[in-house]
Amino acid sequence: MTLIQIVVLAVVQGLTEFLPISSSAHLILVPVVSDWPDQGLAFDVAVHVGTLSAVMWYFRHEIGRMLLDWLASCRQRRQVGESRLAWAVIWGSVPVAVGGLLLHDAVDTVLRSPLVIAWATLVFALLLWWADAVGKGGRSEHEVGWRDVVVIGLAQAVALIPGTSRSGITMTAGMFMGLSRSAAARFSFLLSIPTILMAGSYKTLQLMENDLPVEWLTLGLGIILSAVTAYLCIHLFLKVLERIGMQPFVWYRLLLGGVLLYLFM
Repeated sequence: MTLIQIVVLAVVQGLTEFLPISSSAHLILVPVVSDWPDQGLAFDVAVHVGTLSAVMWYFRHEIGRMLLDWLASCRQRRQVGESRLAWAVIWGSVPVAVGGLLLHDAVDTVLRSPLVIAWATLVFALLLWWADAVGKGGRSEHEVGWRDVVVIGLAQAVALIPGTSRSGITMTAGMFMGLSRSAAARFSFLLSIPTILMAGSYKTLQLMENDLPVEWLTLGLGIILSAVTAYLCIHLFLKVLERIGMQPFVWYRLLLGGVLLYLFM
């Protein structure tokens, strides 16, 4: 990989992992549109490690409290502090884990089509617009209940389809369920931690089965760039979300989907 490829792909991953515009779609499409060779599994793992590091560092205080309270709740068999939110994140990750195991072959082959990405980008853009328009709830992520967990968790499983956007569909579901924009975003980001960890672990196992040489400098640069970009993206997104809403991302998705249909139909 050239330096420009490393920089572009790592920054694209860092920006799109947590914005409601689909990171998997962009990582698939950038090589297609630019006529670059596929960046390979090792680099995909590296940039996901970067984004995982970013979200865990950004929410490190919340994660620490959630983990301690979750352990206390297991011992005491009752809710303790932030244990409710911790359990919500755990159970909300189950549908995507099951879906990933059952559908990983289809996700890695037939669903990587630019036309699938285009239609998913358009359809879920309209759902995001609808949720942003009608979802005027004010509940925080600390008030997430079991019904919310089921709906948002199932929505996250739908994001196995490239172009859907894991963050986009979980924010959409959260707003439909009455969470505020910021709460839906924060819960989506917390929910991303076990999801990225599971996906990264699976890809790492695949990678270990190959006897290909590892370009450690390339991977290290990809991790650093994607981590820094993702951290800044999370910080800025949460600061401006309540002010700008989801409409800029809806318009971006509609434009992107339209361009993809024009190019590949």
